[in-house]
Amino acid sequence: MDQKIKSRQLKDDAILNIKVNKTFYLMSKAALFNIFNELYTNKEMSSDEFVKSIVSKKYENMDNDERTFYTLSLLIGEIEKQAIETDAYLETEFTPEQLKEQLTKQAEQKPTTSED
Repeated sequence: MDQKIKSRQLKDDAILNIKVNKTFYLMSKAALFNIFNELYTNKEMSSDEFVKSIVSKKYENMDNDERTFYTLSLLIGEIEKQAIETDAYLETEFTPEQLKEQLTKQAEQKPTTSED
């Protein structure tokens, strides 16, 4: 007899509101930064042009890494949009080198949880 495995999926018309704390936001940004560094190998193209080259593709024409990058970009964009709307956003200016250093540091940090 074949064993059945249950799988859960959202309903087609489902729209969820999830709560995101700073730790999850930073983990998501670090994941996006890591996948960006893996994908962005053609340095003759600016990083902005590179991002546009991915997000302008149809989702079904992207490879798995591009889909991951695109999905994380949408997630972080929505988090930042809601943070602005609820005045939960701090804006800081960095040089490109400082930003890369900050994101690398965040990517290397152990995430904190409520159990730590």
